[in-house]
Amino acid sequence: MLKTDLNTLLSFQEDLTEIEIENFVNDLDKTVQEQSYEAAFQKAMDKIREYPTCDRLIYSAILYLEGALALYNVSSGERYQEVYETFYRRLAASEIPEIRDTATSMLISYARNRGDFAKAEELINALPFSAIDKEEQLGILYQRQERYQDAEKIWEHRVIKGVAELQRDLINMLEIALQEKREKDAEFLADLQESLNRQFYFPEWMCYNAHLQLALVKKDKDESLSILQKMLPSMKKEWKIQRSPLYRNADGNDSTWLSGRLAKTFADEIANNEEYAFLREGSELEELLAQLEAL
Repeated sequence: MLKTDLNTLLSFQEDLTEIEIENFVNDLDKTVQEQSYEAAFQKAMDKIREYPTCDRLIYSAILYLEGALALYNVSSGERYQEVYETFYRRLAASEIPEIRDTATSMLISYARNRGDFAKAEELINALPFSAIDKEEQLGILYQRQERYQDAEKIWEHRVIKGVAELQRDLINMLEIALQEKREKDAEFLADLQESLNRQFYFPEWMCYNAHLQLALVKKDKDESLSILQKMLPSMKKEWKIQRSPLYRNADGNDSTWLSGRLAKTFADEIANNEEYAFLREGSELEELLAQLEAL
């Protein structure tokens, strides 16, 4: 598949450094923006052929390309995902735990999404179990050593990760409540999800997710448009996580561009997806999207 001969596979060429990999992934993103997704895909495949034994390169490049499929509304994404699944199978045997675990998680997701539930359960049951939380143990150790900044970075990361997991859990519970026609429970869960986002200083637009889902299920046009009128412009607002005392050690990457890109992707989905068809009756949605474009 990679058009790589045995001499290349068995070569002793040094792996790329983390900085080199990070720069390459940034270059892939620039290629998607300035040329096309296909061009970035081919560039990634060429680089992987050059360094076929570098798990970190493969891991970083494929994960970026996977995420960019949705972010850039790439058509015919299935053909790319067939290639990515092949890489995930290989990375699931990596000696690097982080890479191995993420690859296995992606394989579970792939199997689940295509309805192969038996395979997904098999992969889940094969996951190793450990009662020791390495990250927590390091945080406690650093704190005892008075390495406060190192410890605080760990606790900040765990807060972000924990809140993200709680959001996902609440959305899943909300979907079940909606499927079982428990509207009061769904409203309660949507309120809780909004409060969680605000309390833990997540991007403003995320606060509206659950309530929008409720309005869409009810086919409540007025409520849906009211939420979108707040949600879409907020996607373009600057959000710097370090402004909260909770995350003062977080990386200084500015997410404004990413949020703007999300706004465009979401606006395209609203304009074309069947789920939002009832909103396109009349001129209100068209006017709202025009206002967003002008921001």
